[in-house]
Amino acid sequence: MEVRGLAGRRLRFGIRNWEWLALLTLAFASTLTAQSRKAVFLITDAEGVAGVCRQDQTDPKDQEMRQLLTGEINAAVGGFYAGGADEVIIWDGHDGSQTLSALTIHPRAQVIIGDLGIGMTLERQYAAIAFVGQHARANRKGGIMAHSYSSLGIQNMLMNGQPVGEIETRAALAGAFNTPVIFLSGDKAAAEDLQAIVPDAEVAVVKEGFANYACQTLSAESARNLIAARAERAMQKIGKIKPYRIDGPVTFQIEYSTRNALPPDAGLRPGAEVLDARTIRYRGKDFMEAWTRYERR
Repeated sequence: MEVRGLAGRRLRFGIRNWEWLALLTLAFASTLTAQSRKAVFLITDAEGVAGVCRQDQTDPKDQEMRQLLTGEINAAVGGFYAGGADEVIIWDGHDGSQTLSALTIHPRAQVIIGDLGIGMTLERQYAAIAFVGQHARANRKGGIMAHSYSSLGIQNMLMNGQPVGEIETRAALAGAFNTPVIFLSGDKAAAEDLQAIVPDAEVAVVKEGFANYACQTLSAESARNLIAARAERAMQKIGKIKPYRIDGPVTFQIEYSTRNALPPDAGLRPGAEVLDARTIRYRGKDFMEAWTRYERR
């Protein structure tokens, strides 16, 4: 009886082991499938679009700009799919997220409209991120309407003492989630800004700046053809381009415009140090802590 009881228990235990092993195998396979799925997160803006060289053209209700931007986005989406993407998620990132329409974006893409919060959905573990219509950072020579997040509100932004804008900070944010930047379309200065930190990223230069509101631009058709080709090529670099990471402690220093001078209690914010009436510095033990402190200001 005792032996049979033990044998019976061993048999039942063995069955449970195999069931558990099967569940683990299924979970592991599901994880591998999720990780191998090539989803691209596409961040869009307007100042870096071919044919857009004046401030009035960047109004989100400007019909010509909307057509130009949508055409470049759809060209990039087509290129990504031709290169092997399984999914492309577009974020309407220009001026309050009110520039794109589900009526006109690529039929295989999906669009996110609205504020994404600090993590920008990067916790979803995309295979890569990309930029279309991107401009250079504030005060960048040769940048067309160059600015760092707000052309009216921010004069300068520094990360660990170096000038940055959306390209550098969003690349670092993606890096914090182990996601690489593989592609950018925009003006020549923006392309140089990305390749300074991610040398192997594919870029499509659609115009060159002479001054803040003067540029030489490709035609819409030429820009779209170039973007599609470079986006397709960028997909082949997934797994080869390393995420852009900022190691160690990080500081963000923001100099605001005169009309956006700091309030009296700015120095009470976590990790903040007020340097003068318009400049504040945030410190963090790593990129995410410093960035979160800045974003939650």
